[in-house]
Amino acid sequence: MPTRRMPARKPHFISHRSRSNDGLGDLLRPHTDSVVDEVVREIRLHVPEYAQPPDSDYGRRLRRNISATVGQFVDSLGGTAADIGILTVTYRRLGAHEARNGRNLDSLQAAMRLGSQVACRRFIRQAYRLEWTSETLALLTDSLFLLLEKAVNAAAEGYAAAQGEMATERERHRNRLRDLLVADPPTSREALITLARAADWEPPRTIGVVALLASPVTASRVTSPAVLADWDGPEPYLVVPDPDGPGQERLLSALFRGHPGVMGPTVPLNQGAVSLHWAREAARLMRRGVLSPRGVVRCVEHLSVLAASQCEDLVHAASTRHLRPLLDLPARRRETLASTLLTFLSCGENAITTAERMHVHPQTVRYRIRTIQKLYGDDLVRPDNRLDMMLALNAFLHFSKDRPPA
Repeated sequence: MPTRRMPARKPHFISHRSRSNDGLGDLLRPHTDSVVDEVVREIRLHVPEYAQPPDSDYGRRLRRNISATVGQFVDSLGGTAADIGILTVTYRRLGAHEARNGRNLDSLQAAMRLGSQVACRRFIRQAYRLEWTSETLALLTDSLFLLLEKAVNAAAEGYAAAQGEMATERERHRNRLRDLLVADPPTSREALITLARAADWEPPRTIGVVALLASPVTASRVTSPAVLADWDGPEPYLVVPDPDGPGQERLLSALFRGHPGVMGPTVPLNQGAVSLHWAREAARLMRRGVLSPRGVVRCVEHLSVLAASQCEDLVHAASTRHLRPLLDLPARRRETLASTLLTFLSCGENAITTAERMHVHPQTVRYRIRTIQKLYGDDLVRPDNRLDMMLALNAFLHFSKDRPPA
């Protein structure tokens, strides 16, 4: 019986010292291993993300972290500021680790709360067994939950810091990738795919480049995360993945509502320079008023205009030969007939389709075409001059500042 009475004297010892933390850590230290065992077991049981085999690298790392946490808590009961500092460093590192592995803080915080509950339950059970005073129990629990708060805050700080670093690094990779996608000469597809992974960007099979008419204000620079943007360059542009893919038309419509511009042709992943070149050519024509900035403007839908724009001087010089019968007419009359003839040739010489496109009656189209045939005679649509005629008509109708004189 005397051996069972010996521990009962400890309350008087602790009661005497209960107004400070001194000595409390020494009393708890012999029980830390069993507390660590239970905390590890409970976390593996109730937090799925940490349910790794105990003998795995992850399992051993989990035990080391818990053991260090419990040990640092017990040591901190002596009031050593350095011990608390070690704990916060540990949990900053853990918070950063969660961020870098693409997880949120929920699992870590759940494990921390569960661990503190297990530790508190175990230490209180020990305190009751030794008949510690309520003041000592309050001191113990207050210290435990104060330390938990510090650990939670440290984990959040580490998580936020790592996210900031990752965002900066990711942005650097995305900017580098964006530039290489439109580089001339082109970068290899393999190098682009490697950089895309580092930039957290799913490499598509094709891309299209949008040349913006102007750099939007900062507040409106909102696009899909999949779009790589150069907002601040001298000629701002956007790289759009798989522009012809399912659902992309809706994305492009929203994109062009907030950012007027021109979509270059769809090209393979490493041919973005081609798409950007023609997008900028079309944007130049749009600024001149040749193309209308309505909805999603695609280069491939204005192929003849772009082709004519590349040799305007030559096309205009040749226009006198191809358009002389029309140029002899009054300005309004010749423009109406030129527009009808170009649409008629584009529609495969189908009067009904031409009428639908021009929003006029088919008989009106037929009348205009007969008028043109009288002007041209047999030279109107010979196979060898059809393309030349269409280029000349495009130049005449679209490049108004440089039209040949009547």
